[in-house]
Amino acid sequence: MTAFAAAIDGLFADGNIARDAVYIADGGDPQLIRVVTRRADEVTSFGEARLWSETTRVDLRVAEVSAPRPGDSIEIEGEAFLIQGESVRDRERLIWTVNLRPA
Repeated sequence: MTAFAAAIDGLFADGNIARDAVYIADGGDPQLIRVVTRRADEVTSFGEARLWSETTRVDLRVAEVSAPRPGDSIEIEGEAFLIQGESVRDRERLIWTVNLRPA
């Protein structure tokens, strides 16, 4: 295990940063995982207009979820979400960042 991978594991184990969630692949069984949530607002441009939207993104460890896909669901503290769009891995290939929408 690299030092970076060990640091990531430490962040996901920290109760102040990460939280428990349930991941369910489309048609699969529930799996307990840890997630780091980001509920940042996003501003996108469309022509001359700038559009504001609420977003919910989470980081998942590749070690826990090997291939998140659109339509898979994640439940965080009783709130259900569906993955939308394609997931993106970090440069080290240790973390997925996924966009969520309410289920």
